Amino acid sequence: MSKFRDRTEDFKDAVRHAAISSGYNESKLAAIMASFIIHKPRQMTPFTKSALKTLESIEALNQFMLKHRKDYVDLHRTTEQERDSIEHEVTAFIKACKDQIDILKNSINNEEASSKGWLGIKDSSNADTIAHKHGVVLILSEKLHSVTAQFDKLRAIRFQDAINKATPRRKLKRAVDSNSQDTSKPLNLELQETNELHSEPLRVQQELLDDETRALQVELTSLLDAVQETETKMVEMSALNHLMSTHVLQQAQQIEHLYEQAVEATKNVELGNKELSQAIQRNSSSRTFLLLFLFVLTFSILFLDWYN
Repeated sequence: MSKFRDRTEDFKDAVRHAAISSGYNESKLAAIMASFIIHKPRQMTPFTKSALKTLESIEALNQFMLKHRKDYVDLHRTTEQERDSIEHEVTAFIKACKDQIDILKNSINNEEASSKGWLGIKDSSNADTIAHKHGVVLILSEKLHSVTAQFDKLRAIRFQDAINKATPRRKLKRAVDSNSQDTSKPLNLELQETNELHSEPLRVQQELLDDETRALQVELTSLLDAVQETETKMVEMSALNHLMSTHVLQQAQQIEHLYEQAVEATKNVELGNKELSQAIQRNSSSRTFLLLFLFVLTFSILFLDWYN
């Protein structure tokens, strides 16, 4: 059995002599060897930096919602102004994250358009990178959608609590008004008995004042009911408006995706038409060549027959 010898050191010496002969000194050689041992961190592309920044923003939004969840839902912890401030900050966060995702989508579309040749044929070497970036954007969109869905649930709970709080208050005020009307009746009877003891002009004035008081009380009660009903409707409209804005945002993203697919389908149809026209041209040229070949072959057979 033949013995093997480790010649790694000989190889290193040969490489060192070749490097020195090429003009490398000892410091450069040491730097190169160190770079082989300790690799430099790879520089991130602008797309990766933007994607990581967007992911950090979404995570910060999620942490903010978890931190202020009880403050937003519980009506006894904070005031309406503070809850409106929390909702405004969350909405601004969501809009900023959506804008960042749109910027990433536009960069992918620009890169995809630039990677195509003059015939519209995609570069296969860059297709995997573009597919990876589409996957990154899809993951970010799903994370943002899950966070917005959680916030929509919190907002629905808040508005439902506001509606439930406004409805019993309205019923309670109606009961108080009815009790005040019932208690005002015996008071009016007592006033009428005392007025009988007084002169006729005072009694007439008192009756007029009582009538005006009743009319004013009825008018104020109707105005209060109208205001409470309007308040309840405004709360319901606000909740529906927020839910509608969320659905409109989702539909806008879906419409944009459908538009991109329609543009891609149009480009594919154009490429298919070009391929069909080229196939028709090749078919016609092959047919002409076949006819010419048959004609020459027939003429050759006739010539050989005549020659014999």
